[in-house]
Amino acid sequence: MKLAAGSVGTVETRILDLPGPVPLDCGRALSPVRVAYETYGTLSPARDNAILVCHALSGDAHAAGTSATPTGTRDGFAARGGRNLGWWDGMIGPGKAFDTDHFFVVAANVLGGCGGTTGPSAPDPATGRPYGPDFPVVTVADMVRTERALLTALGVDRLAAVAGGSLGGMRALEWAILYPDKVDAVVAIASTHALSPQGVAWNAIAREAILRDPDWQDGRYYGTGRSPDSGMGLARMVGHITYLSAAALDGKFGRRLQFSDDIRHTLTEPEFQVENYLRHQADGFVRRFDANTYLLLSRALTYFDLARQHGGSLERAFADVTARTLLISFDSDWLYPPSGSHAIERALRALGKPVEAHVLDAPYGHDSFLLEEARQIPIVRRFLSL
Repeated sequence: MKLAAGSVGTVETRILDLPGPVPLDCGRALSPVRVAYETYGTLSPARDNAILVCHALSGDAHAAGTSATPTGTRDGFAARGGRNLGWWDGMIGPGKAFDTDHFFVVAANVLGGCGGTTGPSAPDPATGRPYGPDFPVVTVADMVRTERALLTALGVDRLAAVAGGSLGGMRALEWAILYPDKVDAVVAIASTHALSPQGVAWNAIAREAILRDPDWQDGRYYGTGRSPDSGMGLARMVGHITYLSAAALDGKFGRRLQFSDDIRHTLTEPEFQVENYLRHQADGFVRRFDANTYLLLSRALTYFDLARQHGGSLERAFADVTARTLLISFDSDWLYPPSGSHAIERALRALGKPVEAHVLDAPYGHDSFLLEEARQIPIVRRFLSL
């Protein structure tokens, strides 16, 4: 059956059990490790057309197409008509940025996730109960090692490109550093070499919201009939505000009241549309995401600091990189501002590495990497065709 132009059709999230343990930066080796993933397109006979697409903190393996098995609320569904489409569906498919007529695209749920990959909610083989807070601390490099093990099991030894936004862009950069002989190109969008102190602070507040919820129960809430939904909801509200810009909020909501006929003078009911919107975002997130996973992944992206990890120098971090690099940032993104991409660009240029950078004017803040797909597509398509 011929698919409609641009569509990858209906896809099934698959599960792969890695054949061996994953070594972690904390000194432990994690085993067994299960990875949830999806693929789009066809791997070439030479196995040289694979692209790994990496999700952000709240994403998962369902990056494109319509999920064969709906798994609940996902970010972006309402904006896409509620059709259970992947989080980057506009970028992956025939004729799109990651063109599945030419590339074999792989998307995987990250190590520590709650979308099918081993994480805190998975059973600890030592006890048979969920790991919870006993799950080891993971880094972005640990996530990349896990993705590498998945690709090896799938028969992919080299990547034509690795791409992602936000935390996904961090992993793309880490891929080029850890495996310089295995990556031809990097596409890092709305990302950075290290989160700014302001970003670290907002993440800390979001984590505190979970930790201070009595139902968190020191992370051992599984099977108790209670979970830290209030803390998770507040964490999502805080996080979601950091993904937007003042202009985006003003344009979407202004100071419009939730109830047009009167103002409800109460302390508990949302009076403004923006308040109701945040509660809606919180409710959807709580239904699909695990609190311990949120804490784990938030810490991992906060720890990420390429200069610190390489003796205080970005140039030292990128010294062995051979991949061509594309950096896209957005002028209204104050969480991952263009200055981060500029620092990466300067370091790569100082080393004589091939790099190009674009700053797009867009009003949507950090979420621009998900909402400004039409403007990114020609940039990425041209870069990948070089």
